[in-house]
Amino acid sequence: MMAIHSLPAQRQAEPYEMIARLPPPHLRPYVLGWAGFRTRAGEPAHPSRMLPLNAATLIVDFTGMSPIVTGPRATATFSAHTPWRHGVAVGLTPAGMSALTGTPLREVAGTSVRLDDLLGTRAEELTGRLMAPEGWAERFRLLEERLTAWLRPGAGPGDLIMRAWWRLQEPAGPPTIASLAGELGVSRRYLELGFRRVVGLSPKTVARIARFQRTVDRWRRPSATLEEAVACGYADQPHLTREMRAMVRMTPKQLFAFVQDSDRLTG
Repeated sequence: MMAIHSLPAQRQAEPYEMIARLPPPHLRPYVLGWAGFRTRAGEPAHPSRMLPLNAATLIVDFTGMSPIVTGPRATATFSAHTPWRHGVAVGLTPAGMSALTGTPLREVAGTSVRLDDLLGTRAEELTGRLMAPEGWAERFRLLEERLTAWLRPGAGPGDLIMRAWWRLQEPAGPPTIASLAGELGVSRRYLELGFRRVVGLSPKTVARIARFQRTVDRWRRPSATLEEAVACGYADQPHLTREMRAMVRMTPKQLFAFVQDSDRLTG
């Protein structure tokens, strides 16, 4: 599943452009995926809506903004002017955040941090390398090379909490947090404390965000229909509507239209 970090808060004259790729297998415990993005040339800065996420996002912009890492969040946040316009975004799992930066995911929950505060001079190196090529394929190859070299797997959080986190991302995940605790042979309290320590969110909130992101990911497909959302884990249409209003302040129909309003970059 490819998580979507943000969308324009208003419909644009021209579609937002994006190209997304999954990482190679050896990086998948740490990296959810990466994407190239671009607004149309000459288009003025527009407001943006950062969607709920239970992971971190590393953003390298080529138009002058310092690279940043945004943390997990349970509800959408809004910005009057989108600071990123053309660049690369990388989704990091809780293990990936710790292994790459040495910082637990909980420390960036609900906020954004400059990448050079986490990676030092490597942040400038990464930005320079990614800006040089003209094509996305070469940029993604460089990303794979740098992340493979810089990740320190031993610095990641405990296996049990990561097993639980991944279990909650699955479409057929456990029906309750208590049942997840039973699967893993620990108490619900143990999971609650572990998620707060590692992710900065409760396991119930992580599950709720995962369901939301599964829905958005399904809606990205050109052939998607609005009704497919119920299959992502919502009890019925009223449940879906309540959750969308609470998490992003939009109706399902409105969010579906925004997700569909994008072009696919190539090259």
